Amino acid sequence: MPIIFIALTFFSTFFGGLVGLKYRDRLHIILGLTAGIILGVIAFDLLPEMFELLQTTGQPPIVPMIALVVAFLLFHIAEKTILIHHSSEDHYGPHTHPHVGMLQAAALAGHSFLDGVAIGLGFQLGSGVGIVIALAVIAHDFSDGLNTVSLMLRHKNERARTLKFLFLDAIAPVLGGISTLFFSLSEKSLVVYLGFFTGFLLYIGVADILPEAHSTHSSWKTMLATVIGVLFMFLVTRLLS
Repeated sequence: MPIIFIALTFFSTFFGGLVGLKYRDRLHIILGLTAGIILGVIAFDLLPEMFELLQTTGQPPIVPMIALVVAFLLFHIAEKTILIHHSSEDHYGPHTHPHVGMLQAAALAGHSFLDGVAIGLGFQLGSGVGIVIALAVIAHDFSDGLNTVSLMLRHKNERARTLKFLFLDAIAPVLGGISTLFFSLSEKSLVVYLGFFTGFLLYIGVADILPEAHSTHSSWKTMLATVIGVLFMFLVTRLLS
């Protein structure tokens, strides 16, 4: 049974990416939607899960918060370091450099791998737990694929390279699920991971994607897309909680 759910993560992710590619001419609206989805994932999925695990493990909240700040600063420094050699460009010009999109898409693939790990570990605890986790992962893997394509296109990566990173993001949870045949992850380690990934999402959502969504095509449609993204993740997490 686990392999069926793990396989579905591939199709959900890839389909989400194809939607992003098809409507690339409306990228500003997709970016607005992506920012809302990311905010919803943080507020209604990652943070509640983190708080619940903190109560279970008895760890101090400062532990995942440090991981959150480290991730935010790490990706901020990494992105600005990649762009620093472009300092002679117009200071107010758009930052659209392919390496940045590749870095962010690779980080999302790393998260997708751990999504697969979560499914595998859930089934180790029992079929019921595994199914609930799998449904939650499959539901938001669509947005993972959409986010991957949005990030790649936002930084002017060509279609062929974008598809390669979309495939990487789609296959990552499958590999993550298979890997759980060989190890287990403690709840304390999972708390640190959740904090770290929350920091990463916070950075790309608030400091990168949302400003870009409004940089050239700011409109009520973009703002509405962001609100819809938040509401979508709220409904998904409530239905699957």
